[in-house]
Amino acid sequence: MAIQVSNFLHVADGLQANQFSVGDRDAVNSLDDLDPIYKQLIDSPFHANFGVLGNDGKINITPMWFDYEGDTVLVNVATHRKKVEWIRKHPNLSILIVNPANMYHWISIKCHVEREILEDDPVEGAKVTAQLDKIWTKYTGNAPPYGLRDPSINERRVLFVCPIDKIATFGRP
Repeated sequence: MAIQVSNFLHVADGLQANQFSVGDRDAVNSLDDLDPIYKQLIDSPFHANFGVLGNDGKINITPMWFDYEGDTVLVNVATHRKKVEWIRKHPNLSILIVNPANMYHWISIKCHVEREILEDDPVEGAKVTAQLDKIWTKYTGNAPPYGLRDPSINERRVLFVCPIDKIATFGRP
């Protein structure tokens, strides 16, 4: 299934009529097909701001590590965190990755949870741990295993598998 990409008119080349509104609309089959200007945002160790609706009806935004496979965002969270409850109750996520060197260069991704995989699952659980180790290395440069498990509990993880609904892009590096 193709993913709609809305390319906003940006100001990288100077002022223009209708700037900050959608210019072109394209379609890609996977994040690998994105224009390299925006693909670098998702491949770099830039934090992603994840938005999910909380129990109080307000949007909660938290910085997180970002990972994907093809047309799917992978969201790995410790099961004891409140965010897991929110995602299960409201399975639509908004993600914004902003170039830390230029706030006028960003990508926004809207996705929904298709399924979840628990780390203790006897069939697929190893995928959760492997994906966590992968993003640990991407963001810290450290070799696996993931080094931030809460030592006071037997921290377990859940991987939310989230097909992409829409993408919006803006600017250049």
